Parts: sequence; structure tokens; C-alpha cells
Amino acid sequence: MSPAGPQRDVRGGHAAVLDIVDLGVALPAGADRPFAVRNISLSVNAGEIVCLLGESGSGKSIIAQTVMGLLPSNVHATEGSARLLGDDVLRYTPEQLRAVRGVRMSMIFQEPMTALNPVMTCGEQVDEMLTQHTGLDNDARRQKILAIFGHVKLPEPERIYSSYPHQLSGGQRQRIMIAMALILEPALLIADEPTTALDVTTQAEILRLIRQLQREKQTAVLFITHDMGVVAEIADRVVVLQLGKLVEQGSKLDVLQSPRQAYTKMLLDAVPSLDPPETVVAAASVEAPVLAVRGLCKTYISRNWYGRLREVEAVRDVDLAVDRGETVGIVGESGSGKSTVARCIVRLVDPTAGEIEILGKPMHGQSMASLKPLRKKVQIVFQDPYRSLNPRQTIGNAIVEGPMNFGTSREAAMKRAESLMDLVRLSAATLKRYPSEFSGGQRQRICIARALAMDPELLICDEAVSALDVSVAAQILDLLAEIQQRLHLALLFITHDLRVAAQICDRVIVMERGVIVEQGLTHDVFTQPQQPYTRALLAAAPGRQFAFGHKQGPRLAGATL
Repeated sequence: MSPAGPQRDVRGGHAAVLDIVDLGVALPAGADRPFAVRNISLSVNAGEIVCLLGESGSGKSIIAQTVMGLLPSNVHATEGSARLLGDDVLRYTPEQLRAVRGVRMSMIFQEPMTALNPVMTCGEQVDEMLTQHTGLDNDARRQKILAIFGHVKLPEPERIYSSYPHQLSGGQRQRIMIAMALILEPALLIADEPTTALDVTTQAEILRLIRQLQREKQTAVLFITHDMGVVAEIADRVVVLQLGKLVEQGSKLDVLQSPRQAYTKMLLDAVPSLDPPETVVAAASVEAPVLAVRGLCKTYISRNWYGRLREVEAVRDVDLAVDRGETVGIVGESGSGKSTVARCIVRLVDPTAGEIEILGKPMHGQSMASLKPLRKKVQIVFQDPYRSLNPRQTIGNAIVEGPMNFGTSREAAMKRAESLMDLVRLSAATLKRYPSEFSGGQRQRICIARALAMDPELLICDEAVSALDVSVAAQILDLLAEIQQRLHLALLFITHDLRVAAQICDRVIVMERGVIVEQGLTHDVFTQPQQPYTRALLAAAPGRQFAFGHKQGPRLAGATL
């Protein structure tokens, strides 16, 4: 069983690289349930990609952490086995686990910025792996690292070697993680949500890279995800988990096209369709738009270590408008300027040039004091509900803080908070609880309630559902549609998920490198894209070959630009 012994070569045959039998992992006392997972049996063969699918809390990541020996100290496996190349890793000592990590099994984590050391160059971090597990000299290690950087399609490997993680894009950081995981050619690769935060084109490149490397090296891949499109794109077999139990498994086609279990069918039905509903154009509104942006520009200026100025033109000449009761989407890759536009609108950053008007009143050229009345009219919901709420502040205090800053009494603000909790389908009794007591989807509902407490005319959602499970995201989208219809809000929806944009947006704006390249009714842009960039985005959406979700009926659009 010792990892120092000869490694079994199973890549040429069909033997299981990873064989999990009746795995049970206990949770500490006081948890919602006694077991994180129980009676889990699955295998991953050489040259095969098995997708673990399920919502947050289903036990996907616990299984990965168990195999890698990375469970928290108060969580432990109580039953079953997890055999890697025939050896049960649950019986390994910490020293034995350290010896096989990277050599026989490796893991790609969801968020590379938290997985990479910010004070070490990318080359140094990969070099650590080689120093620990090989006897190669400095030159040989460097050449091996540059070769793997080229293999994972990183541009300018020499520059990347000397770069720090913050100097790279999200896609490049994820490629560094893949290079680190594969440099010692492990038999098993575990990928835990490696594409969740990436835009569609970068996601497509990463998925293509994992599939290519898996085929070339005959690596066994255990791929953890809640994205049905990714499953459709990459899986050979699918294992579906619910609340720690295995509810269904089979080939990709069997599970996605002929699911047997109600839970699997619910997950599939929750996936937004990539085909937008027909749009019925309403008569042009005589009212001024809630939001009007003209000629918006934003240039960031910084200095490097040598004092040289560096200018980055994040947004250039952006014009857009959002009418009352209308949803306008902004889509594009990371770095296209989507979030910069949103931050300029709410004046979290000052635009370099251009005009921004809320209900006909200028947001540009105003002092912070004169902006205060307008700030009530525009609110924003951010991507990460875990970082959007103060962990030391109760939910009630978080919601009433804004209205009280504008003169509302605490009693009146708390009554409004109670009604808002009902609106976002949470109990008013939870106002006394803290963010740590809620799931990600519940926290996002709380963030929406906090934004609505200000009675805004415009609500900006910046990737508000991209970090959520498909079923939770569907609930949040339904909630936003219901709230918008009830309150007649103008909604600016920023997303890299084209399926979400197809179903929620009346009009869509496509941005590339800070410039609007195409815009129009969502149905027109998605079914008849005019620009090559838009066509490339749509072609990169994973799982296009599967007809996920249900299309809504015709939507009524507001006045177009």
C-alpha cells in the first residue's frame, strides 16, 4: 500500500484508476445532517471523464477532498474505501498522502486566485512541485515548466514564468493550475468547478484543453460541476448527487436525455434555454429612460515599479439606455468592460468622459454630497453573495442601514425589511440571523432585499447568479422577473452566461474590449448575430447540442434605442 512501491500501470486498459466503494463521511455534531455523503460508490477509468453533478451541499467537493486527503480536521471518512490504482488512500498516513499528491493524483480548484500564492511567481509555484517530487536540476526543471506552459496554451511562457498571479487573467491563472496539476502526469485529475467563474470563450478553451490532455495522457478525470452545459460538453459518464446520496448515474446521453430520477429532471429543467423567446416590441415610451448613458469612457492610469505610466482603456464611447420595466443585458468576455460600465453608472469609479443620467438627472460631474439623493435611485447586486454582506452584522441591520442613512426611522425601516423578506421568499424571523447561517442562494436573496429597501428605479445585477447552482439561479431569476413586474423596475443585467441573457433580457448589448460591437432585441441578436465576435460567443456556449430548459412565452420589450 505504500506510495513508495511500484505504481500500477492501468492507463492502457480499462481498470479503474479510482474506485470508491460505500464511502461515508461524517459531519460534526450540530450540522444539518449527520453525514456529508453516505453509501457512495463510483469509479473512474483511465482515459475517462466522470462528472459529479449536484447542487451545493450535495457532497461533490467532500468526495474530492476525501480522496485527496484534504478534509477539515472535524470531518472524517467513517466507512467504505477509496482505491487509487488499487491502494486505499483512506488508510494512508499524512506522509504517504503528501508523497502521492501531484504524482498519482492532482486537483484543480475552483478559484485560482485563492489557490495560488500571491507573493510567488507562477514559475516558482510550479517549480515547488518538481523540487519536492523529482531530482531534476534547476535548468531541467525550468525547461519542463516552460514546456508544460506551452502545452496548456499559455502565451509567452517565459513572461508567464516570471509573472505573479495578479498579473494574469482568470483564464491564464486557471491554466497555471492545470499545468501544476499535470506536470507530473498523475493518473487521476480531480477538477472542482474549474470553469464556474470564467466567460464562455475562456470556459470553452479550458474544457477543450482538459479533454485534449485527458486523451493524450489517458488521464482519469473526476470533474465536479453544477453546470449542465459543461457536463454535456465534456462528460463520458455522469454521477448525480443530492444531499450526500447518489441518486443516479450512467452515460452522458442516458442521464441528460433520459433521466430516471425526479431530481435529475428538476436540474435539467432549471437550465435556461439558449433559444430566446420571441420579442413583441412595444410602442416607444414618451417618458425619459430611467438610465441614459452617452459617450461613456473609462481609462485606468497606473505606474509600474520603474515609474512608467501605463494606460488601460477599459471602456470607450458606450451609449445605452434602459426604460422603466425593461431588462437590458450586457454580455461579453472577462475584460470586455461590462463591470466597469456598471461601476461608472453607480459612481463606484469616476468615468473619464461621458454623460450618465438617472431619470434625466446627471450623475456625472456631481460632488459626492449632491450625488446622495440620486444614489437611492440606483442599486447594485454583486456576483459574490458571500463577500457582499458584513459577517458581523445581522441581516436585519444590513437591510435597514441604507434607509436609515436617508432619514427613515428604525421602526419604519424594519417593517419595510420584514415585507421585503416576504417578497424574496424568506422568513421575517431570519432578520436576527447572521450571513453565515444562510446558503449562497439565500444570501443573494438578502442582497436583493437590501437593494430594494432603497426603493430604486434602476437595479443593476453584476453577474448576480453566476456563482449559484442551476436550480438556485433559476429561482433567483424567477424572483427578479416577478419583482420587476410588480415594482416596474428598470433592470441592467450583466452576465457572461448567454443562457441567462437569452431568457431574462429584452435587449442585449455585446461588448468586446471596452466597445459595444452589437446590440438589439435579444431574439434578433441570438438568432441572427451580425458580428463575428457575437457569433463566436454563441458558438462557445457549452452544451449547445442539448435542448436544455423550457422556453418562455413571447416577451414584451420596451422602446429600443
